[in-house]
Amino acid sequence: MNPVSRDFAPPLNLIAPFFKYGVIFYLLSMMALLFFEPTFSYQQMDVAGWIHLFLLGFVMMIIFGAMAQLIPVVLEVGHVVVDVYYIILPLLGIGASMMVIGFWFMPSLLPYGGLLVLVSMMIFAFENVATLKKTELKTLTVRTVAWSNGYLLLGILTGFAIALGLAGDLAIDVALMLKAHVYAVLGGYVMLTIMGLSLTLIPMFSLAHGFDEEPIKKAFNLLIIGVAIVFLAALVGIEWFMYIGYIVSFAGVVFYIWQIYIIAKLTVRKELDVWAKSMIFAFGSLIFSMMTGVVALLTNDQSMLHTTVWFFLVGFVSSMITGHLYKIVPFLVWFERFAPLVGKEKVPMLHEMYSKEGAAMMFNFTALGVILGGFGLLFESNILFKAGGSFLFAGAIFLYITMKKMLAYGAK
Repeated sequence: MNPVSRDFAPPLNLIAPFFKYGVIFYLLSMMALLFFEPTFSYQQMDVAGWIHLFLLGFVMMIIFGAMAQLIPVVLEVGHVVVDVYYIILPLLGIGASMMVIGFWFMPSLLPYGGLLVLVSMMIFAFENVATLKKTELKTLTVRTVAWSNGYLLLGILTGFAIALGLAGDLAIDVALMLKAHVYAVLGGYVMLTIMGLSLTLIPMFSLAHGFDEEPIKKAFNLLIIGVAIVFLAALVGIEWFMYIGYIVSFAGVVFYIWQIYIIAKLTVRKELDVWAKSMIFAFGSLIFSMMTGVVALLTNDQSMLHTTVWFFLVGFVSSMITGHLYKIVPFLVWFERFAPLVGKEKVPMLHEMYSKEGAAMMFNFTALGVILGGFGLLFESNILFKAGGSFLFAGAIFLYITMKKMLAYGAK
């Protein structure tokens, strides 16, 4: 388990807005699902708008907030310029909103929204790189942060090129550039970041110690190589070579799952709270998406591809984030507002800082929504998909309510 120090943690008022607005974007993206059909193409503007609403507004917003908190405590050095996060938040939020409006209603806004997102992410990446240079630690998590930020820069540059291409300002092969963009962001940044952070957070929250890290090292190296192959093959238009990258990436994720299994066997904490249930569901979704992904590649079945992406994004990535929010946010609030009172007066336990009933409702509605929505995509059933979207929206409402209460807990 990697070392974690709290001495360099930034203030709660810097981190909390990322979680607050990220959850709002999540609520909006789940509500938007009610207006979509289970048959579509990823090149449709309305679908691209939803994906950016979900990824930029929710996933990136939460990850940026979590990284602002976790990078300095894992690296054991302070941020070089921590105040840039006050700039990153509005740039990312406004830029993501403009891009979604551009995809849905006004394509001319895409380059402007894309530029704001580009600037916010470049500030984030450069500040992270500068902070990395301060540390003397050489852990796997440190290497993961470095590589994931590199892929983030490639992803946002190709994304900005696509925005210019859609607006008619740049002549590019949008389909191939889209593959490079998606793989750099999802495989290179999101997946690598999740792998790196989960190596710290999952053992910490499950109280697992002394495990072998060899599988995650292999997973890390294979995923870096696999993403690079797919990205380069997409840029130069050698589509058959992309399949080699897919296979290498697949092998990397298998090693990652094996690492999590090793950690799970050593866990001391056996309570199935909302975090534990979310982790189980997340990795179950990841394994299922890998199975359907293999079938999609072999058969070129679009409904199978849609199911694969759904269970990866809404099942795995989303559950990893929402589950960890119920651990991270109470700790941040407790550390800011109650840690100074220890020994002076009674302070709450972390599990007392959120409604267990509300969290359970969030998980149950969300898990059911993911399953119904996924099979709605697989069988192209509008009834199943709309039912799934409805349950996901209900789960998002409970997430918003519980998150609002957690952030307000103990505030004067």
